[in-house]
Amino acid sequence: MVVKHELENLGLFCLHVEIGRVEVEGTVSAVDIMKFKIALLGSGLELIYDKRSILVEKIKNIISEMVNYSDDPLKTNFSYYLSDKLSLDYTYLANVFSEHQGITIERFIIMNRIQKVKELICYNELNLTEISWKLHYSSVAHLSTQFKKITGITPSFYKHLECSNPVSI
Repeated sequence: MVVKHELENLGLFCLHVEIGRVEVEGTVSAVDIMKFKIALLGSGLELIYDKRSILVEKIKNIISEMVNYSDDPLKTNFSYYLSDKLSLDYTYLANVFSEHQGITIERFIIMNRIQKVKELICYNELNLTEISWKLHYSSVAHLSTQFKKITGITPSFYKHLECSNPVSI
């Protein structure tokens, strides 16, 4: 919505917006692109020109959707899912991602899942068993082990420590 709004402020008609791609009607001058870039920065967004950076953002978006909005477990391995979704070899995707982010795709997924676990713990609507099912962990023990490995504390200690004092670990 921000991208579309900023384009319209520049007098450009937006035909389509998705992560890594904007389609506008007509020709866009270099001056308009620079104005658009500045407007996006003012909104906390960034105009990305590099195709590899765009690919990394697409990978991050797919992971975010999977962790935050998918109630159904994947029917296939995530590497196949990601490769199919982006029509690129997983090894290539993993190498580009690691090069740009400094961590593996797998580590990024784990960090996002643990962040979601933290949110769900603090919402206090689901118990740990329900959270483990919701986020497709094989067991509560697996969730707890992964949580402690990433945060250094157990989920129950996190709930006691952090959910009453909202300071992020």
